[in-house]
Amino acid sequence: MTTQTHTNHEGAHGDHTEHAAHAGHGGHTAAHGDRTQHTDHAAHAGHAQPAARAAHAGHGDPRTDHAAHAGHAQHTARAAHAGDGDRAGHTDHAAHAGHGDHGGLPGGLQITQDGYTLALAEPIIGTGEVDFRFRILGPDGAPVTRYDAIHDRDLHLIVARRELTGFWHVHPELAADGTWTVTLNLPEAGAYRVFTDIAPHALGKTITLGADLAVAGAYEPRSAPAAARTAVVDGYEVTLDGDLVPGTGQLLTLTVRKDGQPVTDLQPYLAAYGHLVILRAGDLAYVHVHPNGEPGDGVTAPGPDITFHTAVPGPGTYRLFLDFQHGDVVRTAAFTLSTVTR
Repeated sequence: MTTQTHTNHEGAHGDHTEHAAHAGHGGHTAAHGDRTQHTDHAAHAGHAQPAARAAHAGHGDPRTDHAAHAGHAQHTARAAHAGDGDRAGHTDHAAHAGHGDHGGLPGGLQITQDGYTLALAEPIIGTGEVDFRFRILGPDGAPVTRYDAIHDRDLHLIVARRELTGFWHVHPELAADGTWTVTLNLPEAGAYRVFTDIAPHALGKTITLGADLAVAGAYEPRSAPAAARTAVVDGYEVTLDGDLVPGTGQLLTLTVRKDGQPVTDLQPYLAAYGHLVILRAGDLAYVHVHPNGEPGDGVTAPGPDITFHTAVPGPGTYRLFLDFQHGDVVRTAAFTLSTVTR
């Protein structure tokens, strides 16, 4: 099976250019041909009270706690306000939906949540390069144009095949009229799901909306890849240690090696050394996790280990997609893991 990588086009002056917006350059491609990228640094299931991250106490860091609660928590957007009420550029690292407080439903299963609706311009598209457009409609029915940033972006768009054999993480551009646009290049016909991680400014927290997307053409379903704890992509070997236990937060550690040697100089990508998206086979319940610690905190090493405190919404088989950056290239390693009971 083939893999793809893409070059980091981030400019020397901090101009963040989308790495995955264009086919052939932008689809984060998972190991073994599975493309792939937020729950918080400590996604705790079943804990009703988010604990503020101790590492930031007393240091004036405006980020709110890193402990979103899968399936339960109401994710509060980062509460750092400028004098006019604007949020600072980085919202809470833990404020990623995928856990929603909407009746305990996992993130990404609804097209509407808290009055906000994901409206696709075209729910059926073709293969190859397509300008994919959509809007987020607010409670008043008008397109939303003001968002709080989540890890350097106002919106993270995830596209996944329903069989979990393809995954893309891209960052569309927002027009003044509230329309988001990105160039997608989906190579095969089939059933897909799109997810948007957003923090509408007026809402004050992060939510994940999801909608079905069909790619027209001859379609032959495939099974999700078999369970595996090692992924190989472009000469990098990534191993996964830890288990998924429904209802209980667990540590997952992913270790990156190249040519058999530990990688100890991972580069920050979207304000973290790694991003982990977890999707459940069958309904595509969505969890997006950021690692414990962050670049520049004086504690977190840039590899080889990336550790995530992870909770999943229930039993089942999950597909995990890890984005990491090294040598100015973002790569994605993918794993299949079933839950265990303890």
